[in-house]
Amino acid sequence: MKNVIVVGGGASGIFAAVKAREMGARVTLMEKNNRLGKKMLITGKGRCNITNAGTLDDFIANIPGNGPFLYSAFSLLSNQDTMDFFHRLGVPTKVERGDRVFPVSDRSADVVEALKTYLQKIGVSCKYHLTVESLAISQGVMKGVDTAHGFFSADAVIVATGGASYPGTGSTGDGYQMARQAGHTIVPLKPSLVPLETVEPWVKELQGLTLKNVKVTAWADGKILSSEFGEMLFTHFGVSGPVILSLSKVITASLDQHPRSPVQVIIDLKPALSFEQLDQRLQRDFQKYSRKYLANSFTDLLPKSLIPVFVQLLPISGDKFVHQITKEERGQIIKGLKEFTVTIKKPRPLAEAIVTSGGVSVKEINPKTMESKRVKGLFFAGEVLDIDGFTGGYNLQAAFSTGFAAGKAAAE
Repeated sequence: MKNVIVVGGGASGIFAAVKAREMGARVTLMEKNNRLGKKMLITGKGRCNITNAGTLDDFIANIPGNGPFLYSAFSLLSNQDTMDFFHRLGVPTKVERGDRVFPVSDRSADVVEALKTYLQKIGVSCKYHLTVESLAISQGVMKGVDTAHGFFSADAVIVATGGASYPGTGSTGDGYQMARQAGHTIVPLKPSLVPLETVEPWVKELQGLTLKNVKVTAWADGKILSSEFGEMLFTHFGVSGPVILSLSKVITASLDQHPRSPVQVIIDLKPALSFEQLDQRLQRDFQKYSRKYLANSFTDLLPKSLIPVFVQLLPISGDKFVHQITKEERGQIIKGLKEFTVTIKKPRPLAEAIVTSGGVSVKEINPKTMESKRVKGLFFAGEVLDIDGFTGGYNLQAAFSTGFAAGKAAAE
């Protein structure tokens, strides 16, 4: 019976432990927290975006950080396999906008609990509050791990420690240290899927405001970097929310390459209406509020907290009566609605990123087995690898599939 140690009880570690045990190995899962799946609990706003229902090509396209490396892992465990697995565990799923897959209950705790119960059922030994300090390697072969509680021997060790984002969940970069010890190259770490800080101080006044069904476009040097449709959020430092997180990768890359060239995020507050349709809508509102000041005429059109900021940014006085607004001024208002703009200063720190970009170089990993090309019996899975995708369930599926591949090969 093969003796397999999995370091890290997150998405990839759990799937690695499950597969290795199902293949007949004796499996010890070492987690430094007091519970499993801490980061999974907060994914998808606490609803757990398990995977995406898209095609294999969709997956590769939505994982800009080394997506093609995952072809083999995804063929071993596809998104459909993942959904089937959770259905067998008693966690039915549903598909939402953007092909995102969630548990029907909308509770990430149900996902983590089902996995924990299954690990117990199949006989995986879970050890909590156990930190692995170093790998035990002899002549290029894995021998086990050294921990604060002594040495544990193993035929195979799977490092599934996560990245360096959300350190409060336990992903504090330990895996990179282990990889370096084994002679691996670490591609420099950067935040991916991260909130953004803006130059404009007035965002503070909009803190907590969520905008739904908006079109958001990132511009730099007079060119469109990318565009997304959906939901975003204003914070005390700038902008966040699904659309912003998806755009953050191209924005951060642009700021890295051209630090002096600002990136503007242009928000179309009314993407469903053309310029002409919006003008007709505005005229109807202005007839209704003809005796009011301009500042008081947007109650039907905009969220309450956005109105004072929007009016302040217009080149027209908010104290002007609505019936005095000219056609040209209406055009300026429509431009403001279609091109509500913030300037991006920088991304928030790596600790606040949902996903870490960078990590163990995939050139040094066998894509079929996730085994190290440097050390026999050493495997890597999940976010510790230099793999990162957009929001929408792609990152969790990458974690599940790489964990599955590593667990299978380690047990064999």
